[in-house]
Amino acid sequence: MNRRVVITGLGIISPVGKDIKTYWDNLTKGVCGIQRITQFPVDDMIVKLAGEVKDFNTEDFGVDKGTARRSDRFTQFALAAAQQAMNDSGLSIEPERLGVYIGSGVGGIHTFVSETKKVMEEGYNRISPLFIPMMISNIAAGNVAIAHHAEGPCLPVVTACATGTHAIGEAYRAIKHGYADAIIAGGSEAAVNPIAIAGFTNAKALSREEDPAKASIPFDRRRQGFVLSEGGGIVILEEYEHAKNRNANIYAELVGYGNSCDAYHYTAPKPDGSSAARAIKLALDTASFKEGEKLYINAHGTGTPLNDVSETAAIKLALGEELARKTLISSTKSMTGHMLGAAGAVEFIAAVLTVKTGIVHPTIGLYEPDPACDLNYVPHKAIKQDIDVALSNSLGFGGHNATLAVRKL
Repeated sequence: MNRRVVITGLGIISPVGKDIKTYWDNLTKGVCGIQRITQFPVDDMIVKLAGEVKDFNTEDFGVDKGTARRSDRFTQFALAAAQQAMNDSGLSIEPERLGVYIGSGVGGIHTFVSETKKVMEEGYNRISPLFIPMMISNIAAGNVAIAHHAEGPCLPVVTACATGTHAIGEAYRAIKHGYADAIIAGGSEAAVNPIAIAGFTNAKALSREEDPAKASIPFDRRRQGFVLSEGGGIVILEEYEHAKNRNANIYAELVGYGNSCDAYHYTAPKPDGSSAARAIKLALDTASFKEGEKLYINAHGTGTPLNDVSETAAIKLALGEELARKTLISSTKSMTGHMLGAAGAVEFIAAVLTVKTGIVHPTIGLYEPDPACDLNYVPHKAIKQDIDVALSNSLGFGGHNATLAVRKL
């Protein structure tokens, strides 16, 4: 069985928008969602910036107070984005043919921190009985399945920064091979808290810049690291004939997926980009990409010194020098910051909208290009360009590489 898979619904919770229209408008206008952290005091911290989701109210997205109270923030984001995506899709389907593939790189770290504080200050008997079910990484997928009566395959993925991309890719394979007719897929993360910030800071992964305009600057020689962010991105993947028979609005067709591992280092990417290049090449081959077609790549583009150079090398290896230089590339993280397990899904949505609208959003803040990052990263302003195939790259700690390919219908 080799069925076609299309995207029929989109949902987003992000620092630059809590609905698809606002998110895409802000990306194409080059709006930065990075600001000084407001969720906790940062005066004594080295890193003071993050991409926060502001004014988030679960009830605005049909999530009742009781469910919200029993859910960590990352699950709340997943529920809200999934409800948006389902509303957008208008999907009606037998429960056993609907699946959920939603992952999180970190899971319920807010719950972990608050309950640990209780242990230290009040004793073990004060731990909430909901501590475990609120903390575990799979619970966002479980709660979304409950909310939408999805009794088909439910497979959370945890591959650090590649989580959302792998979740969508594995959901694509499940539909393609007949295990489900539709899957609610993506990623969610809420790790903007002192312990996560401190951990990434001491690992020398975060930018220490205090000016939001200079903090997340992928491919720029001044870059210092990524900016931690939060949010969720969910898509509805659906078998093509099923979508067509119900006259669904189809954004694009998901046509390729590549999955590889560096097997090199637990945080650093493989310098030559060869394993990441293999994931890109696998996605392009599955997509039956042809010479002469217009290609766009939504880069992982973190703004870390090592990632941007190795990803540039990977793109050149996968495409060849000539095609790489013709390809439009941009980093959503230049505006949203790095949403960890949600990043791949949020950026996949940007790739889908690029194909749908013919607009390539910019990489903002790129004023001093690194000589080792010498491709066209669409600096500063969006470009109007019809795109045939768009790729979305994700590269996670542990050497996890994933690429998705979407094609205009």
